[in-house]
Amino acid sequence: MAVINEIEARVLGSLVEKQLTTPEYYPLTLNSLVAACNQKSNRDPVMALSESEVLAAVDSMRDKNLVYLFHGSTSRTVKYKHMLPSVFELDEAGVAVITLLLLRGPQTAGEIRGRADRLHEFGAISEVQETLDALARRDEPLVVKLERQPGQKEARYAHLLSGPVDAAAFVGTRSASPSPAGDRLAEVEAQLAELRQEFTEFKAMFEEFRRQFD
Repeated sequence: MAVINEIEARVLGSLVEKQLTTPEYYPLTLNSLVAACNQKSNRDPVMALSESEVLAAVDSMRDKNLVYLFHGSTSRTVKYKHMLPSVFELDEAGVAVITLLLLRGPQTAGEIRGRADRLHEFGAISEVQETLDALARRDEPLVVKLERQPGQKEARYAHLLSGPVDAAAFVGTRSASPSPAGDRLAEVEAQLAELRQEFTEFKAMFEEFRRQFD
């Protein structure tokens, strides 16, 4: 199985997320991809990647057949597409789970269900659990169940696309459960950040379109 590093995981997860949530802007230009990688909402940890770092990650994943270049018939701008479902033989539920783990690190089944609404509709936590179990039972597992932390009711899961997981590295990394008011505020902030992100991507696309006529 192809192993990807932390930056490649962020790039790959961002490509999949944008394909599912804003398909009108997909495939992504380099500017849009960098912005998607560095956005502050729905990312843990938040990164500040440069164009050169994103390009290096793209080049590495092209060698692994996870990303390829796309040249549209009406634009000279290079864009980028992912091959996650075909490389790892994932259905829609599997794509959603892996994408969230790539972008936000280890999570419980409940957290995944709560955050997956724009990627895939899980009817119940049991559906998320079934997907996680299937991914973990593969001949080459794609996820691993971490030990439950003291004081926590649910175990978290991590992806294995970056190789074996050091479970000790994730001990104590999970924040306390927020209050309902905090949940609502976080949701509003995430929606605003998403709108800003879409506006930034639209501006980048418009500038690229305009340059074709300069």
